[in-house]
Amino acid sequence: MTDFDKPLERAKAGDKAAQEAIFRMYRPLLVKNAMEQNVFEEDLYQEFSATLLNCIKVFKV
Repeated sequence: MTDFDKPLERAKAGDKAAQEAIFRMYRPLLVKNAMEQNVFEEDLYQEFSATLLNCIKVFKV
């Protein structure tokens, strides 16, 4: 079991604090990928954020 497994299991079970911790971990990557020609695209960021939260729910541990 890795250091990531325990927070992921808690997040999958609905623990909001664990979900937020994972989200904070990946936020820089989301922001980076939401940049389009050096302009931050809020809609794209929101889509990435929703996708991350969905992936937390369906990821197999």
